[in-house]
Amino acid sequence: MNIHHLELFYYVARHGGISEAVRNIPYGIQQPAVSGQIAQLEEYLGTTLFHRRPFCLTPPGEKLYRFIEPFFSRIEAVTGELQGGATHQIRIGSSDIVLRDHLPELLATARKKFPQLKLTLREGYQPELEAMLQKQEIDLAVTLIEKKSPPGIQSRAMLELPLMLLVPKESPFTSAEDLWKRDRITEPLICLPATEAICKNFQQGIARLGIDWFPGIEVSSVDQIEVYVANGFGIGLTVSIPKTKMSPKVRPLALPGFAPVIMGVLWQGKPSPALQLLLEELQARARHLQS
Repeated sequence: MNIHHLELFYYVARHGGISEAVRNIPYGIQQPAVSGQIAQLEEYLGTTLFHRRPFCLTPPGEKLYRFIEPFFSRIEAVTGELQGGATHQIRIGSSDIVLRDHLPELLATARKKFPQLKLTLREGYQPELEAMLQKQEIDLAVTLIEKKSPPGIQSRAMLELPLMLLVPKESPFTSAEDLWKRDRITEPLICLPATEAICKNFQQGIARLGIDWFPGIEVSSVDQIEVYVANGFGIGLTVSIPKTKMSPKVRPLALPGFAPVIMGVLWQGKPSPALQLLLEELQARARHLQS
């Protein structure tokens, strides 16, 4: 028998169904893959291991589960023993601002409980972080999230961030309305790639106003937007991030009526104890920032 098929059957039997198993398997795997591999196991054995609706193990399924349960249920405990009970690893992907300004304090708290916590930090934005997560190159992404998560990825919304424009300090524009009143906006729009939620929400907002204004300078980070605006290259599109200091060379313009973006976290499978603690700390910090 294929040992991986047995592992998947263990999670299905333990959690009472394929969809429930997918939410608890400690690595990313999609529901169709689990269904297909369980079907292969049943075909190899020549018997049905469980009834799907309602879920119920068959007698052969009960017999197989009793046989494999002691082994698979002990894997995490044995891993902890072999690692000395103290080694944990978290691979985190996020934007530079989050990695620099918000995570250090939270990770310091996590290390108090897990002294030998090993960390890998990767910088990136939403599309590339989702790809890293699906390839199992990171365990957690702190990023902007869409309403619907990619298949196999769990999400939790943390913080609403309103859109805003940045203009140079000496700019004559004192509100976004000053821009909308013009026949044509000639200043270059400095923003993140068009696939980012910030840009999507902004383009939807100006479309409702009957305005065309497309990116003139595309950059890879929010920090770069501020730098290029401060140096007079155009007007920047960004978000208002609580507790973040802004360059004295730029001035924000609010965008009332534009849909905000949602900052959240993405992960796959069942969180490890260290990852669960970090999720709780992130949620607490988000509540503090929102207040």
